[in-house]
Amino acid sequence: MSREASSSIRSALVVTNRLSGAGKGHDTATVAIARLAERGVEVTEIRAPSAAESVRLVRDSLANPDPAARPDAVVCVGGDGLICVILEAVAQTGVPLGLVPSGTGNDLARALGVPTDDPAAAVDVVLAGRTAVMDLGRIESDAPDATPMWFATVTGTGFDARVTLRANDMRWPKGRLRYTVAALAEITGGFTVPYRIALSGIAEGAVDNPPGDGVIETDAVMVAVGNTRTYGGGMLICPDAEMDDGLLDLTVVGAVSRLEMLRLLPALSAGKRIDHPTVAQYRAAAVTLTAPGAPATADGEPAGMLPITLRAVPAALTVLVP
Repeated sequence: MSREASSSIRSALVVTNRLSGAGKGHDTATVAIARLAERGVEVTEIRAPSAAESVRLVRDSLANPDPAARPDAVVCVGGDGLICVILEAVAQTGVPLGLVPSGTGNDLARALGVPTDDPAAAVDVVLAGRTAVMDLGRIESDAPDATPMWFATVTGTGFDARVTLRANDMRWPKGRLRYTVAALAEITGGFTVPYRIALSGIAEGAVDNPPGDGVIETDAVMVAVGNTRTYGGGMLICPDAEMDDGLLDLTVVGAVSRLEMLRLLPALSAGKRIDHPTVAQYRAAAVTLTAPGAPATADGEPAGMLPITLRAVPAALTVLVP
């Protein structure tokens, strides 16, 4: 991902989730806002009671008819979930998004090289004003009342989505271990389901080649679709994904036994590449996934039930990077 020229950040709209990271978000937000103010940045904090209200307030600010009143950057103080929410307001606007991580996973920050354990250093990345442009994924569903949804990192479906949804409801343990405990709980339930995977805009050669029509019908434990490489705080699920190639990477974990899945989990949790005969990887511009009773999560947030269509949207987001 190429870096662009730097520009000064004089005003920032800071969106906070002071409950993220089991309360870590509050301290991180305090540090971030103070450091920005100390450097002469005009700060407006958005601390809304709901995701919808956060999106509305960010949109209103970016659409201000007075250019001088619009922020030079939007800064998210939280985790991947808050970023996912704010994408609805900042995607395709050209306004740079800065990250001050305080969540559990912080996978987008990791992918961009933004410090995840030093709020002051993350703020310094924002202050430097160096930008880059990355792709986003877009999820579409035919379900009643469903609205399209952006994602920056990985959309999980099937087993891994159920694990994420369970982990989101857990208060213990903290960090990546929470996902491991949730996986152990989910592995005792429904496991393998029949998937229909329809690919379009297929990139051949670097990964497994699908049938000529791009349609794969297989029993699988899960299918992950990545714009970036990791989720869950560093789990390397789409090891070859690039966030600026105009494509999405798919990792399909086939019909493994529960025992085999238990053997795969430690490697995945440790951020290692999954190496198993039933694992296949594909790369395409778009994919439609269908599987009975399979949920989806995007950047760790609920994304409805399959079937869904996911598309890569090139150069959809400007980000502040080291």
